[in-house]
Amino acid sequence: MDVFGSFALVLAFVCAVYAFGGGIAAIFTRHPLLIKSTRQAGMATCGLIFVATFSLEYLFFSDNFSNAYVVAHSNRDLSTFYKIAALWSGQEGSLLFWSFLLAVYVLSVLVTYRNKNGELMPYVGVVMAGVQIFFLTLNNFVASPFKALASPGADGVMNYVARADGSGLNPLLQYPEMVIHPPNLYSGYTGFTIPFAFALGALLARYPGEKWIHLTRKWTMIAWMFQSMGILLGAHWAYAVLGWGGYWGWDPVENASFLPWLTGTAFLHSVMMQEKRGMMKVWNVWLVFSTFLLCILGTFLTRSGIVSSVHAFAQSSIGSWFVGFLLLIITVCFGAYLKNRDYLKSENQLDSIVSRESSFLFNNLILLVSCIAILSGTLFPVFSEWITGNRISVGAPFFNKVNIPIGLLLLFLTGVGPLLAWRKTSTESLKRNFGWPLGIGLVAGVIALVFGFREIYSWVCLILCVFVASTVGLEFYRGAKVIRARSGASFLASAVDLTLRNTRRYGGYIVHVGMVFVFIGLAGAAFNRDIQKDMQVGQTMQIGSYTLLLQGFDSKPEKNYTAQRMNVEVLRDKKPLMMLYPEKRHFSSNEQNGTMVAIYSTLKEDLYVVYAGDSPETNMPVLHAYLNPLVKWIWFGGAVVVFGTLVAMLPNRRAVLVLAGAPQPAAQPLAHGLTPSVTLREGHD
Repeated sequence: MDVFGSFALVLAFVCAVYAFGGGIAAIFTRHPLLIKSTRQAGMATCGLIFVATFSLEYLFFSDNFSNAYVVAHSNRDLSTFYKIAALWSGQEGSLLFWSFLLAVYVLSVLVTYRNKNGELMPYVGVVMAGVQIFFLTLNNFVASPFKALASPGADGVMNYVARADGSGLNPLLQYPEMVIHPPNLYSGYTGFTIPFAFALGALLARYPGEKWIHLTRKWTMIAWMFQSMGILLGAHWAYAVLGWGGYWGWDPVENASFLPWLTGTAFLHSVMMQEKRGMMKVWNVWLVFSTFLLCILGTFLTRSGIVSSVHAFAQSSIGSWFVGFLLLIITVCFGAYLKNRDYLKSENQLDSIVSRESSFLFNNLILLVSCIAILSGTLFPVFSEWITGNRISVGAPFFNKVNIPIGLLLLFLTGVGPLLAWRKTSTESLKRNFGWPLGIGLVAGVIALVFGFREIYSWVCLILCVFVASTVGLEFYRGAKVIRARSGASFLASAVDLTLRNTRRYGGYIVHVGMVFVFIGLAGAAFNRDIQKDMQVGQTMQIGSYTLLLQGFDSKPEKNYTAQRMNVEVLRDKKPLMMLYPEKRHFSSNEQNGTMVAIYSTLKEDLYVVYAGDSPETNMPVLHAYLNPLVKWIWFGGAVVVFGTLVAMLPNRRAVLVLAGAPQPAAQPLAHGLTPSVTLREGHD
């Protein structure tokens, strides 16, 4: 299968080169057969990448230890579940997996638009093929996962051998999250290739802006959703596995995954400006370009070894290839922009600072400031070492100091922006839409002060969360109330009906509610506390309202590791609550150790317990306990964000309902206080 997989990759490279070169020729000649053949070459490229990927997985499942990559990342005791994850556990396999996911997207686009958008698709196909050529170059000539295990003989000739067993999978990767976190994150990274291909292709073809925007909206949302899930699953893995009590440490690789999420979020918001008002065309093109560039930059940081991270691969010369690819993309993007910038002229100007347009503009500016600050802090150690010879690290305090105020501003705009009118919002409209939510938020702030809430950022965050939730709740209530009055359905059924009539608007509102939940969870970090103690059997430790009683130890042999467990009884108010079993794991195949924390999680707080090894001073086992408020709200909020994104991607109901008297935040009241009716139709907001 080594030869079979390697041959499939070579053929995929040849097909991609033809799709690229033939696509360029098709752009100039517009010959139907050439256009068709290049599209088929693109499909063949994807099919051959699938063959190569499944070939490598077959080598893992068959314990083929004549393959160097399989030897390095698997062994006979590794479960089938983790043999799937072993595919992307190392440099070579993860790059092939990247090509595989990219091929899924490319094939989907080629099939979806095979008989549509004939003026644009040859350009899009060329861009997609160009990206595939780069990664197939790495797969074939730089980091092939199909190298046979070999060692030099006495005569200098390479001897190809097979081992009896492999080295095994990195212990940090032997957790369920690592089977689903990388595929989600990579699906986000690779998915942003599609809007990039459409944006660059449309710019080169001078294709109407509103059309390519419409074509890419759902592809962008899919990529953004996967990126969101990947980030959250990575945070959960760090929280549940690394044993430091946190979920986000502003690690360089964490930051690298967050950067394209920020610019992708900005694009998803500002694209409405172009659809509605013909504005921010330059912004939108460069936001798409920047998002793709940041995906490639993040991949470079992860794989080059120039940053220190628990998430990064070992140092590698592959980084120079990514630098060259980044420079090529930047050159092509700037060239295309300079040649066709007249095509991107705005059709309208900003009429008022109190308008939906201005809120989207502020939203973009704030997101970009955050992106630039995080990028600067992430790369500063690298540049400082290049310039001075000394690596000066930038820690979490810098990132928190910059991004907490930015996050609060974004949270405020989350509540305000969707309810402002296009062009200009009247004072009457502001009172009608924000009076009650603002009042409810301030009341919540006063109540929090009465109960001793003193941490300023968390207090402001609480007020804003209540404010945003109230604005969204009020919107759903007003619309559902009108539908209920006309149909007689229950309030819940009316709210569902309302959502399905304008999925984009109300799905977006659900996403905003999910972000409110995430912010609630983040605000809880201000009240984290922890305690560490050398323990003997029978001793107790107090944290918050919990008493931890060490009852003893036991060993738990598993197929590919042995675990030593602490048996910790948790009591609350002197009453037994549950048992927790934090573990230290030893993997004999590669003589590495791992940790499994134990967590008792509620909506109020997490009791997070770590077996921290033995104290070097007393030789006694160390128990480290954390009390982390509101963490569960982060994971719940992430699930709501994903659900809202899925809702926003649903097609609207075809029936158009005119609701006389229903609220329409984007509209101005008519003379004498009359309110216009609302027409719910696709793309209305």
